[in-house]
Amino acid sequence: MLLIPCPNCGPRDETEFHYGGQAHVPYPENPNELSDTEWSRYLFYRENPKGIFAERWVHSTGCRQWFNMLRDTVTYDIQAVYPMGVPRPAAPVPPAADTGTASTGPASTTPLSPSTAPEGATK
Repeated sequence: MLLIPCPNCGPRDETEFHYGGQAHVPYPENPNELSDTEWSRYLFYRENPKGIFAERWVHSTGCRQWFNMLRDTVTYDIQAVYPMGVPRPAAPVPPAADTGTASTGPASTTPLSPSTAPEGATK
């Protein structure tokens, strides 16, 4: 579980919050002039990066306030929490690598041969 630092209530369990989607999506300047395709792009098309991502969250069972959060979508590390309407801060940590999180070590189901087994290990 994530421990999310609410800017008003302090750290709380993630079950108290609801995800609100991508942060900093500007409302169209002339909404009456948009075509159906442009509206659909505004409403439904969002970024889906691997790494640091700005998100909106609401503390739905606490203070009921919305806030923004920078979170690494690979490691789930929370980089920053800041109020709505404030510009996105610079990410304090570099974005995650594009290689994913898979282990490069031997598979855990691979049996150890007697020559590579740690001392005291059995097959």
